[in-house]
Amino acid sequence: MMRSLEECRQQLDEVDRDIVRLFEQRMMVARDVARYKIAHALPVLDQSREEMVLASRVSMLKDGHFAGSVRALYECIMALSRQEQEGLLLEEGKDA
Repeated sequence: MMRSLEECRQQLDEVDRDIVRLFEQRMMVARDVARYKIAHALPVLDQSREEMVLASRVSMLKDGHFAGSVRALYECIMALSRQEQEGLLLEEGKDA
């Protein structure tokens, strides 16, 4: 039996609440990473780490059909994380 459009939308709303909560949590951890990088004079961008994260997140999929989308999603998430880290570096008076 096909679910109604309203049922699907309600489920999407529930999933989105979880995504937003987890995204906020991830960004707070990104700020902790920035503080560590400030303390240890490390650059914001770690390309090898990002490539490892991308491969890891794609491997978490049950349905490989979404591999390109998950890769694009995490490229965006990591860009936002770098932006957050760079912002904290600027707040701390350091160069990103």
